[in-house]
Amino acid sequence: MTNAFLPRFSRLGTPLSPSATKVMLLGAGELGKEVIIALQRFGVEVIAVDRYADAPGMQVAHRAHVVSMTDADALRAVIEQERPHLIVPEIEAIATQVLADVEREGIAEVIPTARATQLTMNREGIRRLAAEELGLPTSPYAFADSLEELQAAIDSGIGYPCVVKPVMSSSGKGQSVLRGPEDVQTAWDYALAGGRVREARVIVEGFIDFEYEITLLTVRAVGADGTVQTAYCEPIGHLQVSGDYVESWQPQAMAPAALAAARDVAGKVTAALGGRGIFGVELFVKGDQVWFSEVSPRPHDTGLVTLASQRLSEFELHARAILGLPVDPSLRRPAASAVIYGGMDQAGIAFEGVAEALQVPESDVRLFGKPESFVKRRMGVAVANGDDTEQARKRAKLAASRVRPVAG
Repeated sequence: MTNAFLPRFSRLGTPLSPSATKVMLLGAGELGKEVIIALQRFGVEVIAVDRYADAPGMQVAHRAHVVSMTDADALRAVIEQERPHLIVPEIEAIATQVLADVEREGIAEVIPTARATQLTMNREGIRRLAAEELGLPTSPYAFADSLEELQAAIDSGIGYPCVVKPVMSSSGKGQSVLRGPEDVQTAWDYALAGGRVREARVIVEGFIDFEYEITLLTVRAVGADGTVQTAYCEPIGHLQVSGDYVESWQPQAMAPAALAAARDVAGKVTAALGGRGIFGVELFVKGDQVWFSEVSPRPHDTGLVTLASQRLSEFELHARAILGLPVDPSLRRPAASAVIYGGMDQAGIAFEGVAEALQVPESDVRLFGKPESFVKRRMGVAVANGDDTEQARKRAKLAASRVRPVAG
């Protein structure tokens, strides 16, 4: 599918000057940091916004603001102050009505669109779009506003085992697997504690008997004919623990029919969301069957592997796409990523063993610079190439294991 694109960024300005092309990132974590670096390479003036000071992206932006992005008045005020050309959400917890207003009033363009941000910040919006409007295959699901509704949904057809998630959360927070009735209360409490906002609403999903799950990075960018076209990166396989990604690899081997089905699903859901940029489409796969799970209208954490695997990383693809520049999603060499955790609850930690990690063949390390560590907070990532994904995974995990967080 294609649609017209107005060449607003036919020229790029000089940062910190009247000609500057200004981009505001809402959320400045490790993924936002890489997007900012990619934008900086095109001379874009970047403003980073997050809820805490010294977030990773703030450390490489031209300016930074500490704002609660669920506070509509505060969010509107910082947008009015900075007057960016583009607003790029990097997290889900945002007062999205402000973005809709800003887009409608022509103050700034929201990436990919304000509507896409509104739909994807809430699992209910995107699931209803995918399953009920687009007719895409998904797991059986229901929504619940109370413990009693959750139990009723399970009893009336979802059954056990099942998965419970907050309608608004990220990186697996608040997600749990229920094996029987004894798990319901714990799962409800955990979902409420892990949600991004104080909303007592969850989605409960029936289990799918899948073989593996993938992230299909899907890029909507301006083609040579001036229209927005869709391109696909090679599929990314990943391993999750408690709903949180711990390693990923690219490419994930898939049967041709399954890959075609995956691209069909990803193409339909991203076309419905519209706009430009990269989308992380999460899918379950068994044989030639593919089920839609979730979509993020921004770079995906499993896509950190593209720092090593592709000619242009997902962050460079996102930067190019939102600026109306050509993209190239081609694979350069098989690669893998492995997470480096903080291992302790402390501010200002340090890292040892980086030199030893970089002795692993074809490896690299990214330390995110987060000001505070938690035991299971992602503080860095190791990436590595290999002749195949098996070799790359071994190298990435070995490199990650050599990086040792220590008290500062």
